[in-house]
Amino acid sequence: MNSGLLLVDKPQGITSHDVVSRVRKAAGTRKVGHAGTLDPLATGLLVLGLNSSTRLLTFLVGLDKGYDATIRLGVSTTSDDSDGEVVSTTSAGGVTDDAIDAGVARLTGPISQVPTTVSAIKVDGRRAYDLARAGVEVELKARDVTITEFTVLDRREAIVDGVPVRDLDVRVSCSSGTYVRALARDLGADLGVGGHLTALRRTRVGPFDVTRASVLEGIDVAPALLPPVDVARTLFPEWSMTAAEAVDLGHGKRVAVDLDDTPGPVAAVTPTGRLAGLVSVRAGAAKPIVNFPTDEVQA
Repeated sequence: MNSGLLLVDKPQGITSHDVVSRVRKAAGTRKVGHAGTLDPLATGLLVLGLNSSTRLLTFLVGLDKGYDATIRLGVSTTSDDSDGEVVSTTSAGGVTDDAIDAGVARLTGPISQVPTTVSAIKVDGRRAYDLARAGVEVELKARDVTITEFTVLDRREAIVDGVPVRDLDVRVSCSSGTYVRALARDLGADLGVGGHLTALRRTRVGPFDVTRASVLEGIDVAPALLPPVDVARTLFPEWSMTAAEAVDLGHGKRVAVDLDDTPGPVAAVTPTGRLAGLVSVRAGAAKPIVNFPTDEVQA
């Protein structure tokens, strides 16, 4: 059984679960998960874990992310993107470039953001989008996020249903938990004309870039897998173990190490180059956070 991470360039019009289902069939395993949902409207990087490497996904979800997107000023929708129903239109013809730049600047850096109502956030055990579709009024709490980049790459004017709108191609780098749809909504609201997202492409998750991703159609999974040891070395400090230490760690024992204390994770690597697990280090001892099976091929 191969274990590893798989970078997939998700096409538009399907869900992240659809991608998981197709990869399960292509790889011949049920043990496939992903590290962060993309809406059907969105394209781009979806990070999957296969077999024991699904254990790494927990540590990938919180990585910062990069997006290319298109914001339409002058139209608001129920979902803050083009999949929702239009709720208002306002001429954006009078919105100046200076006003747009000032609005973008106000939404850059640490901000408080109310997530999109039609989102996967759970409210009393149910997804917000399920509640919204059932006609239940959903009020989500604001959360602190960080927008490290919000750059306008191009600006266009258009007429939609007789109303002047402005389309902005933007690049966004942000902390985990940020909704780019909410950025579009909030920029439009700040400018007094409303706004929503018409296109979204995730280009990066932490150090992983969409340029390294495989196309889903006809995907050959095995040669595209990133070995878990390479992923762990990229994300975490490395501890090179002895064979005896690897055995002890596999049994769940604390192992004496000459490493600085850290809550973890640290990548524990065997002499043969296999990822034995992720550990935390306290008082000169390594304690397993998660172990990886010894009888599984790490692609």
